[in-house]
Amino acid sequence: MFADRARIIVRSGKGGDGHVSFRRELYVPNGGPDGGDGGRGGDIIFEVDEGLNTLGEYRHRRKYKAEDGEQGGKKRCHGSDGADLVLKVPEGTVILEAQSGKVIADMSGENRRQIILKGGHGGKGNMHYATATMQVPKYAQAGQPARELDIRLELKLIADVGLVGFPNVGKSTFLSRVTNARPKIANYHFTTLSPNLGVVDTENGGFVIADIPGLIEGASEGVGLGHEFLRHIERTRILLHIVDAASTEGRDPLDDIEKIRQELKAYDPALLELPQVIAANKMDCLMPEDQEAVMEILRETFEPQGIPVFPISAVSGEGIRPLLLRIGSMLAGLPKEPVTFAQEYFPEEALIYENLPFTVERLPENPDIFVTEGPKIEKMLGYTNLDSEKGFAFFQRFLREAGILDALEEAGIQEGNTVRMYGFDFDYYK
Repeated sequence: MFADRARIIVRSGKGGDGHVSFRRELYVPNGGPDGGDGGRGGDIIFEVDEGLNTLGEYRHRRKYKAEDGEQGGKKRCHGSDGADLVLKVPEGTVILEAQSGKVIADMSGENRRQIILKGGHGGKGNMHYATATMQVPKYAQAGQPARELDIRLELKLIADVGLVGFPNVGKSTFLSRVTNARPKIANYHFTTLSPNLGVVDTENGGFVIADIPGLIEGASEGVGLGHEFLRHIERTRILLHIVDAASTEGRDPLDDIEKIRQELKAYDPALLELPQVIAANKMDCLMPEDQEAVMEILRETFEPQGIPVFPISAVSGEGIRPLLLRIGSMLAGLPKEPVTFAQEYFPEEALIYENLPFTVERLPENPDIFVTEGPKIEKMLGYTNLDSEKGFAFFQRFLREAGILDALEEAGIQEGNTVRMYGFDFDYYK
């Protein structure tokens, strides 16, 4: 099955913790600190793979994780960096933040490789914290935490021309006639269940054409497979409406075009601003006088709106060459750069300290005491030497950057109040 969307969770690598150790060798009784730095966590990287054309690889696995950085060691040994995780996707894949739907990256055009989540920096070992007054620092820096992101992958095909129309109007037959594509064709509705791409070669230049599966009323609201197919129209530069001009199934071509335009408008009003062309198909099923009558009605209705109408027969090939030449000349006057989606969501900004859960509570029996707890706070207290000036400043900086001080102020803390953290009491002053 053609897979053009997937939802996965990606997690970068955690930075390795800095190490606390001291040089201990024979004849060196007072060796200084020699704890090494932790390694950097691995990044999550997306990369375009020309050999892929679906997102099928991501339909059966939900979580992807880069490697954590290694902890620092003794004798100033630096921990190994975690391996990056490179995820391959087809060109045209848009990466979205799952909850907001904001664009993180558009893997098309010149953007072939992008880091989505950076691994955490490794923590500094205690060898960095020795000073003239603090020669035996018993604390080191923790590695930055891993970052996790819930994302949606959506493949939006990159084509110059998008074929739109109701089911069974001849889009697949037209595509097979003008390109080397071989879509499945039969005389029943919804033969095409996945988009097909083909390359058209004309005297005035070649272009890529996409057969978007037949739309139905309500497609813009997700009825049927509407949303899954409409997303592929967003990158096209021209819309080619294929209509059954002979009304072989009792359809009204005027009504069909108007309904499709309404569905496009409901999905994204910008789609109606794209140049449009109408191909009146199945003209071979009409008598000459009926052909003239149908074309007169279609041209009187749409050509004043700047939408040219061409009579064609996808089966016999009649009328197709003038249509393709017109499309080629229209494309020549349009910008060649494919439609790309600008980044709206920046994980490095949105996720900073997001993985730092903590609580702030005011003691009911003593409102001047604020109890603050959280796993990272407990860990920081465990390896920070609060008796040293530098160690205490290090801990204060952590509280500020993690947003804990802001949370205390929101809870109503005043100067002189007490902050209690896992058995430690601190006086609060700005």
